Amino acid sequence: MGLIKAALGAAGGMLADQWREYFYCESLPADVLVVKGQKRVGGRSSNTKGTDNIISNGSVIAVADGQCMIIVDQGKVTELCAEPGEFTYNSSTEPSIFYGDLGQNLQATFANLGKRFAFGGEPPKDQRVYYFNTKELIGNKYGTPSPVPFRVVDERAGIDIDIAIRCFGEYSYRVTNPILFYTNVCGNVSQAYTRQTIDGQLKTELLTALQPAFAKISEMGIRYSALPGHTTEIADALNDVLSSKWRDLRGIEIVSFGVSSVKASEEDEAMIKEMQKNAAFMDPRRAAAHLVGAQANSMQAAASNQGGAAMAFMGMNMAQNAGGFNTQNLYQMGAQQQYQQPQPQYQQPQAAPQPAPQAPAAEGWKCPTCGQTVTGKFCPNCGTKKPEPKPAPAPEANGWTCPECGTVNQGKFCMNCGTKKPAGVPQYKCDKCGWVPPDPKNPPKFCPECGDPFGDEDIQ
Repeated sequence: MGLIKAALGAAGGMLADQWREYFYCESLPADVLVVKGQKRVGGRSSNTKGTDNIISNGSVIAVADGQCMIIVDQGKVTELCAEPGEFTYNSSTEPSIFYGDLGQNLQATFANLGKRFAFGGEPPKDQRVYYFNTKELIGNKYGTPSPVPFRVVDERAGIDIDIAIRCFGEYSYRVTNPILFYTNVCGNVSQAYTRQTIDGQLKTELLTALQPAFAKISEMGIRYSALPGHTTEIADALNDVLSSKWRDLRGIEIVSFGVSSVKASEEDEAMIKEMQKNAAFMDPRRAAAHLVGAQANSMQAAASNQGGAAMAFMGMNMAQNAGGFNTQNLYQMGAQQQYQQPQPQYQQPQAAPQPAPQAPAAEGWKCPTCGQTVTGKFCPNCGTKKPEPKPAPAPEANGWTCPECGTVNQGKFCMNCGTKKPAGVPQYKCDKCGWVPPDPKNPPKFCPECGDPFGDEDIQ
């Protein structure tokens, strides 16, 4: 009887799970982070006996704005969709005769029937759809139960001290990585995962991260009283501090951080005001003005002294002389400091730029035909072309090289070692104009410069 019941259960369940499902999710409230997807089954639907946690191949999953959908097959995330619209699950391990090739689906269905029969008629698989709320989750209140250290830096007053402040406000966060949140936080929830489950832990970690975040803000030179105007910088600093726990571990990031009020203790505020006041009196002129005001108040009090104005004025003069400085000395010191400050130097007007000197006129040449002085490349009188410049003679063109020491000589004997010029192939040089042929040992018949014929008289 057990085998028959298992066979009937496997067959009935397999036929019931052939229908394609439609999953949807209503608008997620602000206190819900994750919720399990629901199958739409109405009064006219025939898909009323399908197995829970089974998604047939070809099922449709609707994704709305502000939502992200994941499909978990056998405990492992296999699909993710964050784009609003319709998503078709076409890679399911549960075949359906209503989607895809009918022949292949029939074979896969009968193979699946054998697996169900082996497990007593139940499907040996678990497939779920989860929806994540990816909207900004606002309204998370925070408050420092104990004072948080804050560094106060005021370069003008020369202040660099640590005080304690209390901070109150709200912050918002958002799920930016649903896979990390599912893997490390919520897991296979049966219905919904709400904010109350994790908000306590997040608030504690946020308050712990405020101290290093405020340290980064104080390094920027921002005063604690100006914190409400720099909430963006505080949110960035908190994300940097909490990135290892929130973003990299849970897939959560802070979107905005609001500061309602920031208050330091009365002792710290009084200390800062006193230090700023004393720093202001480092200027002798301000100190003199403050002293004048104090002396005026003292005179008014002395004049109204019922015990005797003379004694009151005498005590005021003694106190003034005991101070070591009076208003006149302070004003003189202030004027001297102002005089010693570097004054802007008078700059003489720059002279107008002089025009660039003109290039010298090109050197002329004398026409060898008509004798006219010409500056261009052709003579305007007879049209003769300007002669080309004579090439510089080679180092050995005007002499001979000694075979003993290698010295270049002009005469018939080496001027270094006295060796006589070899009686080999003669070298020529025009005896009229001194022109040396490019090859002194093989001259032309006539000199190209003066037209004199080369002969024995031209041998060097």
